[in-house]
Amino acid sequence: MSAEDSKSGGLGDTTAAEQIVAAFARMAGMFLTHRTVDEALATITELAVQTVPGTAGAGLTLFDSAGGRGTAAATSDLVERADALQYELGDGPCLTASAERIVVRVDDVGTDPRWPRWGPRAAALGLVSTLSAPLVAGERGLGAMKVYGTGAYGPREEHVLTLFAAQASLLVAQVVGAAEAETVSGRITDKLRGREVIARATGFLMGRDGVGEHAAFLALAHTAREQGTSMRRVAEQLTAAREDERW
Repeated sequence: MSAEDSKSGGLGDTTAAEQIVAAFARMAGMFLTHRTVDEALATITELAVQTVPGTAGAGLTLFDSAGGRGTAAATSDLVERADALQYELGDGPCLTASAERIVVRVDDVGTDPRWPRWGPRAAALGLVSTLSAPLVAGERGLGAMKVYGTGAYGPREEHVLTLFAAQASLLVAQVVGAAEAETVSGRITDKLRGREVIARATGFLMGRDGVGEHAAFLALAHTAREQGTSMRRVAEQLTAAREDERW
């Protein structure tokens, strides 16, 4: 370890911390005056990809007032698919980070024993590692920030995401607060619930047809195109039919 690393906690991230704070300070006012909620959240995830080395994609999981959860912003379909697996299974590093309010690092998603159902399926998507950090404003848990990598993360990246999430929490609280009176804005709530129903329908198709997550997702998309409707509508019809069968 160099003397310079020793001065900065062994991680050499003093410059990174300053850059993160400066970037968020510049954006804070802009978000509330010129950006919609969706655009602001999308910009945060894009900044995460640029800030955390080795990141293939980033996303924000937010909770609504009714306890619903979903990916409110993501930089790629890969992120949404990896997140959807967590919501479907009710288990995974991002959910653990938000529930326990800790930073979670997974060096190898395929072999990590903590999430034996999620890990191998996430690895099949092409992911190698992930970092998740809670988003907390005061006493309020907002959700979690996560980045996915196609290579191994290490202590430095973990530290950078910790710094990043601390700043992101402040802005997420601001942009969500600007869009709500007593509950999260209808647009965010609707988006979260829509993604949840798609995740449930995808899981049902996987079990019923014995196909993978990607094939089930494509089947939903194909049906939506054929019917000239949205994937959410197809997913709602499928899950409703499934509930009718149970009765």
